[in-house]
Amino acid sequence: MPHRTATLFDPVHAGDLTLANRIVMAPLTRNRAPDATPTALTAQYYTQRASAGLIITEATAISQQAQGYADVPGLYAEEQVEAWKDVTRSVHAAGGKIVCQLWHVGRVSHTSLQPHGDAPVAPSAITAKTKTVLLKDGVPVFVDTSEPRALQTYELPDIVHTYVAAARNAVQTAGFDGVEIHAANGYLLDQFLKSGSNQRRDDFGGSIENRARFLLEVVQAVTSAVGGGKVGIRLSPVTPANDAFDPDPQPLFDYVVRQLAAFGLAYVHIIEGATGGPRELPDRPFDYTGLRRAYRAAAGKGAWMVNNGLDKALAQTAITEGADLVAFGRAFIANPDLVERLRKGKALAESDKTTWYGGGAKGYTDYPSFKGA
Repeated sequence: MPHRTATLFDPVHAGDLTLANRIVMAPLTRNRAPDATPTALTAQYYTQRASAGLIITEATAISQQAQGYADVPGLYAEEQVEAWKDVTRSVHAAGGKIVCQLWHVGRVSHTSLQPHGDAPVAPSAITAKTKTVLLKDGVPVFVDTSEPRALQTYELPDIVHTYVAAARNAVQTAGFDGVEIHAANGYLLDQFLKSGSNQRRDDFGGSIENRARFLLEVVQAVTSAVGGGKVGIRLSPVTPANDAFDPDPQPLFDYVVRQLAAFGLAYVHIIEGATGGPRELPDRPFDYTGLRRAYRAAAGKGAWMVNNGLDKALAQTAITEGADLVAFGRAFIANPDLVERLRKGKALAESDKTTWYGGGAKGYTDYPSFKGA
């Protein structure tokens, strides 16, 4: 019999995870976690979207030093872990699967968010030409990031430890199905990878192998702690987000994915093009098919997830051409029942951009399903 092409709505395995469909809710920062702690609204928000094959939470800080934005959640204090338990229980009761994205922002932060008002940390003392979000009288305000200080080599094992502690908090205590290591979008691990932000002269700077060393140490430690089949990773080879840049990304990321193949990951999550922007960047050409081939050639078995600017047709094409999972971000904001809308060819609702960051239920949990529209 001829081989049937997989569709968006077919089940799939991703490491230890058995997913009901191939549609993933991508991480979306919403700035609704006061004191870095999820609320009852958080649980409602994710549960409304539990028909996704997999939910990846908003980026979640692994320590106070890892915080870079106002009112984003953490996973390092007991009350935060307890609050996440309510989220995972609710999502699981609705039949969903959810992993927590582990985040260290590095230099994309502000002194007002750091312990004792300290400078943010980075591979090198180079200020990111970008902004972060603070809250003033409850209203989101975009401000320039603060000048960072360069991390000392002896400090890096402590940061690896915070990744491990957060992963254990997520999987062993909070009830998540797994974790995603955020190594994209110009945050700390991506800052180490890319030469535009990494000008170190020690074993963590210079060559591709050295710049990838810190990321691979984090992956090794996290997979050893909770099992590779419960760990995904997010990469963004060419996005300019948060002043991320490398003049020669293809050999860098080909090397990274070949090394990742050894860890038995659940999935590799690739942002194609500019995060939240164009899928093709003329000044930054990149062979994503070649990247996937490099991973498979190195015996990488994890599910291959693609992301950025996908509609139903593009998503199905990606599956047909070899991806295993497709991630939708902003479409999930106004369409909690996105899977059903895609399945039935229903029009998608548009979200209110003024409510993306900060606030309460408005623009967060009050979007109806098409049945109730």
